[in-house]
Amino acid sequence: MGHSRVIQPGQSSPDVVVVGAGIVGAACAHELAKQGADVLVLDRAGVGGGVTAAGMGHLVLMDDSPAEFALSAWSRDLWLELAPRLSEREAFVRCGTLWVAVDDEEYELAQTRQQALVQAGVDCSLLDAQQMREAEPELREGLRGGMMLPDDAVVYAPAAAAWLLAQPVKGRVTCRLDTQVARVNREGVVLESGEAIAAGAVLVANGLQASDLLPGLPMQAKKGHLLITDRYPGTIRHQILELGYIKSAHNASGTSVAFNVQPRPTGQILIGSSRQFDTVDPAIEPDVLARMLRRAAEYLPALPTLNAIRAWTGFRPATTDGLPLIGPAAPFGDDSCHRSTWLATGHEGLGVTTALATAKLIAAQMLDLGDVLPIDAAPYLPARFENVGASHA
Repeated sequence: MGHSRVIQPGQSSPDVVVVGAGIVGAACAHELAKQGADVLVLDRAGVGGGVTAAGMGHLVLMDDSPAEFALSAWSRDLWLELAPRLSEREAFVRCGTLWVAVDDEEYELAQTRQQALVQAGVDCSLLDAQQMREAEPELREGLRGGMMLPDDAVVYAPAAAAWLLAQPVKGRVTCRLDTQVARVNREGVVLESGEAIAAGAVLVANGLQASDLLPGLPMQAKKGHLLITDRYPGTIRHQILELGYIKSAHNASGTSVAFNVQPRPTGQILIGSSRQFDTVDPAIEPDVLARMLRRAAEYLPALPTLNAIRAWTGFRPATTDGLPLIGPAAPFGDDSCHRSTWLATGHEGLGVTTALATAKLIAAQMLDLGDVLPIDAAPYLPARFENVGASHA
C-alpha cells in the first residue's frame, strides 16, 4: 500500500478513525492526512471494495439540482487536476460524455441544459444528428441529436482508492483491513473482536453499512446491474447516456433501466444501468439484465453481437432526498456515540465523481480549517434530517 502502513493494536490513538476504505473513505482519509491528521482507516474487507468495486467509475457532471451540480462540478474539476499524477493502473481517461436525445422533446431538454451549463462556465456543446453520428458511428439511425461534455472522464475506482491511501502526506494514513467495526462508542470504535480503538473523531464512510453503526439514517439500497464485454477497441469513444437517465436515476420506487455505456481503456465496454428498490438480494436477475440490455440495443444495435464476459450487481447507498450525507452525524446516533462522529455516505451513483469534493468538505469541517470553500456545505449536512432522525429514535 505504498506510504499507508498497517497499524499494530495497542499503538497510540489516531486523530481520526475512518470506517470504510472505498473511494469516499479513501479520499477523506487522504485529505485529512494531507492537513496533518493521523488517520486510521478500518474496512471489513479490502481497499476499494463494496460499491466502489461494483460501480462504473464515471466522473460525470450531474445537474438535476443546484446542490448536485455544485458538488459534482467542483469534484470533477478536482479529478481533472489530480489526473496527471495518476498512473496507468488507475485507468483515468477523459473520454467525455455524450447525452443522446431521441426526439424533439429530449433535444429541447438538451438545449435547455446546455445553455444553463455554458452559463455556469461548463464546457458543453449541442450536437445535431449528423454530428452525433460522427462522434459515435455505432449509434442507430434516426436519433435527434445530443449534448457533449468533453471534460467528463472515467477512472478505475478501486485502484484510485488505493492510490489516495498510498500518497505521502503531512500527516499519516494507516490501514487495518479485514476488520469489522461493531459500533461507535464514546471513545472511538469497538471492533467485532471486542477490541476498542480510541480516537479524536470517527468518520463513518462505509456506504450502506453506515446504517449498522448509526441506525435511522435516511438511506436505502438501490440495486444495480452491470455487464462488461470482451475487448472491442474503438466501438464507442465516449461514455454515452440517454437523456432519460436522470429520470431513471431519481425514481423513488420500482425497477427502471436506462441506456448507459462506457468505453474502458482495455477496449471493453461496460453496459448499464438498472435501479431497483425492492430487494437486497445480490443475485443477478436475468429479467432485469435482459431489460437493461434491450434498452442499450435500442441505441447501439451492434451490442447484441458482442461477447459479454461478466455481469454483476451492486447496491448504491441512496438517501431519501438524493443528496449525500456529509458532515456531523447528529441527529443520528445517541449519547453512547463519540461526541465527534461524522458522516460521508449516501452518494448513490455519484460516489466516485464526488469523492474528492466530499473529502474537502469533511476536512474543512472536521479540522475547522476556516477555508473559504467554492460551494456551500449546508445542502449536504445530515442535520437537514433533524426531525426525521428524531422520529427514528
